[in-house]
Amino acid sequence: MPSRFQGSLTQDWDPVVLSKRKPRSRELKDPKAVNQALRAGAAVEAVKKHDAGSNKKSSTSGPVMYARKLDEQTEPAGFEKVAPEVRAAIQKARLAKKMSQAELAKLINERAQVVQEYESGKAVPNQAVLAKMEKVLDVKLRGRIK
Repeated sequence: MPSRFQGSLTQDWDPVVLSKRKPRSRELKDPKAVNQALRAGAAVEAVKKHDAGSNKKSSTSGPVMYARKLDEQTEPAGFEKVAPEVRAAIQKARLAKKMSQAELAKLINERAQVVQEYESGKAVPNQAVLAKMEKVLDVKLRGRIK
């Protein structure tokens, strides 16, 4: 038979204290809560945030940097476009071979829009596309044109 504890028995539990939780800031800003605090005689403080809710520049915070100005300082102003000499060379060679833009695009495995952008000068030069055009049109488009 198991033996029982022979010492004195005492209760080691801590007392449990139940209390209310602190009110959240959202609940404190509620007009009902403010009126209740005023009726109870509690101190109520109203603070207006500086320039809150306005879309104006703050003159006290120092120089204001706009996103566009920041981008202009860190990013290049624009991308290099196809040179006018290259545009003219592509058009001249394509017309000499009596090809349309769509036919040239099909031969170089690109969309017709790509050829159109190169001929109008809106495209950013891609060496791979220029190399394909050189092979099909038998014209030098990269490097210095003499």
